Amino acid sequence: MDTASRRFADLTTAESRARFIADGGGLAALIDAGALSEVVTMPLAEALVLGLMRQGVTKYLAIFGHGSTAIADVLRVYEGAGLVRCWQFRNEVEMAHAGTALSWVWNEVPAVVTSIGPGALQAMAASLAAASNGVGVWHLYGDETTHGEGYNMQQVPKPQQGIFGQITALMGASYTLSDPASLRDALRKGAAAVFHPWKAGPFYLNLPLNTQPATVNLRLDALPERPLFTPLAPADDGAIQTAARIIAASPRVAIKAGGGARHAAQGVRALAEAAGAAVVLSPGSLGVLPDSHPQNLHVGGSKGTISGNWAMDEAETLIVIGSRAVCQADCSGIGWKKVRHVVNINADPVDVQHYNRTVALPGDAAAVAGRLTRALAGLAPDAGKAAWLSAAAAKKAEWQRFRAARASGAPILDPVWQRPVMTQPQAIAAADAFCRRSGAIRFFDAGDVQANGFQIVEDDAPFRTFTETGASYMGFAVSALLAQPIARAGRYGVAFTGDGSFMMNPQILIDGVEHGVHGTILLFDNRRMAAISSLQEAQYGGDWRTSDGVAVDYLAMARSVAGVVALDGGTSPESLNQALGRAQAHPGLSLVHVPVYWGPAPEGGMGAYGQWNVGNWCADVEDAWARTLI
Repeated sequence: MDTASRRFADLTTAESRARFIADGGGLAALIDAGALSEVVTMPLAEALVLGLMRQGVTKYLAIFGHGSTAIADVLRVYEGAGLVRCWQFRNEVEMAHAGTALSWVWNEVPAVVTSIGPGALQAMAASLAAASNGVGVWHLYGDETTHGEGYNMQQVPKPQQGIFGQITALMGASYTLSDPASLRDALRKGAAAVFHPWKAGPFYLNLPLNTQPATVNLRLDALPERPLFTPLAPADDGAIQTAARIIAASPRVAIKAGGGARHAAQGVRALAEAAGAAVVLSPGSLGVLPDSHPQNLHVGGSKGTISGNWAMDEAETLIVIGSRAVCQADCSGIGWKKVRHVVNINADPVDVQHYNRTVALPGDAAAVAGRLTRALAGLAPDAGKAAWLSAAAAKKAEWQRFRAARASGAPILDPVWQRPVMTQPQAIAAADAFCRRSGAIRFFDAGDVQANGFQIVEDDAPFRTFTETGASYMGFAVSALLAQPIARAGRYGVAFTGDGSFMMNPQILIDGVEHGVHGTILLFDNRRMAAISSLQEAQYGGDWRTSDGVAVDYLAMARSVAGVVALDGGTSPESLNQALGRAQAHPGLSLVHVPVYWGPAPEGGMGAYGQWNVGNWCADVEDAWARTLI
């Protein structure tokens, strides 16, 4: 037996083990040196922290409760040794969103810690954002004991064992550590979920109160590592050649670039140019083609744009890249009215076959797009492609003129504010331009701000705008700012939020100061859920129960928290720019309040250009879907 390994096995406290690992250069260094090959005995909670460390997970976002005191004490010891870091929060929804942003934006997978009961239910609800956007996060929940001695506080009050494990299993991948010896299996299954190459998501690890302090015997060098996945592509060129012939022979080709296309932006651009294709973006794939690229027809879908939805209506051949074909992206299944052939590039074997008449090209988007581009190089393109791209350019120019007109203009008299104020398009456009000049990351909250935002933003590369359209979770954007000080190299960010979304997680004001956020909350205030008000108006001719008459002084609220700078954004792009500049100059958290218009004037929003299976539109959409070919 190695001397160092024997010495470690003889240590009897978490403090001594943590010091040994820290003095040895860290867990990975000691394992590589063969110094941790002996079987050791330790509490399950400590072994779990080491198991996550083995996968590179050393950041914990926590709200500790009675179900997590054991793991809290381990984290106290290991943070004292400099091996992990833990941040406390005031709300589990906020905390889970911050964890999602840390993984999504900064590629650092954290662990979110809470207890079962209200805390875990809130964290689990917020994990919809991670699940819907393919973001890996560990969720560690204290659970009821395994002894069945009677109801445990905060468990589901039902005389049945393992209820919370059933709930988490319905939500996604989950595991209950009823037996400490199953830790390695739990870690392996969890790693497969949070590090999945194309559909990562949250992994829920339930930790019964009595098994957390129970001892487990294991070799630390046998703890599962973070899995590495090699990019995949079709084994031969048969399907690729078939797809290339279809694309070359079609005069009207469109590419739908979904979220899976963001990591393959160069490949998407090369394929679009080789295929003579108009590129239609999803709300989450802004920047896959530069905004000014002549073949970028902008967002298409239920909200969409003039140009993006025109391409969806008129295309005859569709190339799908990394898209799940969600209702908002393809108009509840009726967005591609004239398409007769589909080429689908997707790593997921189910999503790649979503449409009829599909040539399925399963695999990594960059690898497959590159091979398809090379296959097109040897084929003569249909003569009609030039006319298609010319018509696409005309529609793009139409959209750009419309977007510019809505982003400019004079303030409009608002019935709530009783004075002229900016519209959301005007304010968002000014703030977007500021972020592009300053290099700020943009986060968009759900609602009208989000819908107008993805139509307005002018990105030239992906991952500069993060819009949580998967779950449309109100409060995500403001909570996402908390990831900036936690990340190794976090950057300044601006959270575009409405008054409704902000009030879902206003504790960002406190936690943002506590953890040293350098970011700005840009609060667009129209005293209503404007997205739903507009939908009600469009469907039923009037809005109902989507607004209130309560005036809130958000500047006073923000100023009540020491360390927050609160600024009035004013009623013009000039005043807003000045406020944003002052906010960025502040080294901490800031809030810029902007009153915005809502009402019947069409200039108040960017409009909608597609269909959606909601409300009294359902019959028409479902009738159209029954008649679709693909």
